[in-house]
Amino acid sequence: MMGSPTRGATTEELRALVEGHEPASPREVEARRRFLAELGHLTAPCDEYAGPVHVTASGIVVGRRGTVLHRHKRLGIWMQPGGHIDAGESPAAAAQREATEELGLAVEHPAGGPLLIHLDVHEAALGHTHLDLRYLLLGADDDPHPPPGESPEARWCSWEEAMSMADDGLSDALPLARTAYEGLA
Repeated sequence: MMGSPTRGATTEELRALVEGHEPASPREVEARRRFLAELGHLTAPCDEYAGPVHVTASGIVVGRRGTVLHRHKRLGIWMQPGGHIDAGESPAAAAQREATEELGLAVEHPAGGPLLIHLDVHEAALGHTHLDLRYLLLGADDDPHPPPGESPEARWCSWEEAMSMADDGLSDALPLARTAYEGLA
């Protein structure tokens, strides 16, 4: 597991992870540049309470049926599950935990271990900026069943449908997720 019990992943661990990721689009090149620049200023990069800019983790859940999206209960947009990294948690573990919590669906990392497939930097609610690490997660064929308190709308979408529903950051990531999933077969 990465990081200390109080902060999640360290700045050095996050820098190595981001530097080791090869961007696949101009948007992702810019996200990587901004991610690395912000890491230079953050003393507790995974702590959502340390400042308005922090690292988050999300999972692009894929499977035989396509990909799972949920309509965010506050933002009202269709997106991948994800969120804040808890103390002592690696970004990969946070992505898996968040997907399981938000979707009520069993998900796991590929057999070869966590696969970081995309970086995104975006403005979030309440003036926060998320430096998002996006992982490929394999979902069970079951329908999602979000628990009470989570976004109630979640479902499997075909790749084409997901692309038509996605914002710019997610539409940049979905082809990468599809290619990675097809490469596992």
